Amino acid sequence: MDKEKMIKKDPSINLKDQILKEKEKIANTDPSYHQWNFKKLIIDSIKKNGGWVNAHAHADRAFTVNPDTLDIYKKHSLVEKWDLVDVVKDASVDEYYRRASMACEVLIEQGVTALGTFVDVDPICEDRALKGVLKAREHYKDQITIKTINQVLKGVIDKDARKWFDIGAEQVDIIGGLPKRDELDHGKGEEHINLLLETAKKYNKMVHVHVDQFSTVTDKETEQLADKTIEYGMQGKVVAIHGISLGSHPKEYRDMVYKKMRKADLMMICCPIAWIDTKRSETLQPMHNSITPVDELVPAGITVALGTDNICDYMVPFCDGDMWQELLLLATGNRFLEIDELVKIATTNGRKTLGII
Repeated sequence: MDKEKMIKKDPSINLKDQILKEKEKIANTDPSYHQWNFKKLIIDSIKKNGGWVNAHAHADRAFTVNPDTLDIYKKHSLVEKWDLVDVVKDASVDEYYRRASMACEVLIEQGVTALGTFVDVDPICEDRALKGVLKAREHYKDQITIKTINQVLKGVIDKDARKWFDIGAEQVDIIGGLPKRDELDHGKGEEHINLLLETAKKYNKMVHVHVDQFSTVTDKETEQLADKTIEYGMQGKVVAIHGISLGSHPKEYRDMVYKKMRKADLMMICCPIAWIDTKRSETLQPMHNSITPVDELVPAGITVALGTDNICDYMVPFCDGDMWQELLLLATGNRFLEIDELVKIATTNGRKTLGII
């Protein structure tokens, strides 16, 4: 049967003409109509709100990957790369300063006004990375506010690792943690978190902790961190980073964790590009994108901020520090289109997680 004969068209309705008339009507009442788009709307609002905030990065390792070393990214897991990355950590203070400076300039050019960066302080690089980043902070202090956080890739349990954790904790702005390292090496993830919070209370500092990174139902670090935050009376001073595995759990569990997070005033930083590349798995679990569940966290009353995580290094070679691309993936990956909330995630919420406001 002829397709045209199957459709009964109403001759009084000309959809094309209606669309053209509507566009003309809007254009006549709003001269900026033809230039309007979501990107411009959001970025203009971000500028009015004090500029972008990159709440989580690793500036000391920025721009350390190249075509010759890309195989490390392709062939090895994140856990393996925690040690393989040592090859770029045997660097001078000046080299660390160069990397951090490149990261700062990429961010400043986009209008980023505040940055929270983890910095490796461990038996491999000792305090050279921190010295390099602090030198960059001084150089760019009139253009960007930088908060330093000690990265503990070697954990905090081993004797040498603990030594450098203590040294770093005294000098940085925020105490940083990676409990999975000591959980895998020693079965002491909880002890790791205890030390972070004890140290933070000692120095009256905030805490940023990598949690639930592997998009698996066995991860329950966000819940553990919320419980520990309450136990140590650190409400409003602790920030979780990533929280990817939350989406692997049933809704009942997720809702329970969100209530604990709200009670603990536990904040969350989402780094979309860093985890969207999670490898395929045959594990059966709730369907979700490999991204922080912002669409559930925000309605649950959790403060969510935005970060780039690694910039062009072994961990995330194709992340070039583009804040708009990060926010775009956060929005689309979560089907989260609340414009005012997206602006807060990119600005004021980031300042909250860094203790600036």
